Amino acid sequence: MRIRNQQVLLDDTDWAILKILEENSKAKYVEIGKKLNLAHSTVYDRIKKMEKYGIIKKYTVEINHKKAGVKLLVAIVTIFTDPKETENVAEKIARHRQVSEVLTSLSEELVIIARITAEDQEKLHSFIARNIAPLKGVLRIRTSVISKKHKQENTLLF
Repeated sequence: MRIRNQQVLLDDTDWAILKILEENSKAKYVEIGKKLNLAHSTVYDRIKKMEKYGIIKKYTVEINHKKAGVKLLVAIVTIFTDPKETENVAEKIARHRQVSEVLTSLSEELVIIARITAEDQEKLHSFIARNIAPLKGVLRIRTSVISKKHKQENTLLF
């Protein structure tokens, strides 16, 4: 890793470390070092630098809700807004714990896309009716309930 003009530049080794951590955030420095032919101290130093500069924001766990006996309904909600209010609406929606992701997209119209989880359809409807629909600038809402997940990865590295 190098810093040039306050810009962090990652090298191939940094990317390789990130790829391993992305697959298993609990990977030990020694394991990563063996896979990449590096000393574990080198791996440690590079990871600490990536944490310091915000490349690695956090380590997390992915929960299999079904195996944990938790039934959740997941919906992708598209919110069409007055363009002047889009940022405010997105910020307000993002504050709720039921909302795991909020994105804005400019296609034919400026829209907000949110991933929302609820225990059932009634609670999903209630959440949308109480927390999204009344917001200033919301023009209309389209809700798509996820019926089957074929793939979900947070990977950005190839």
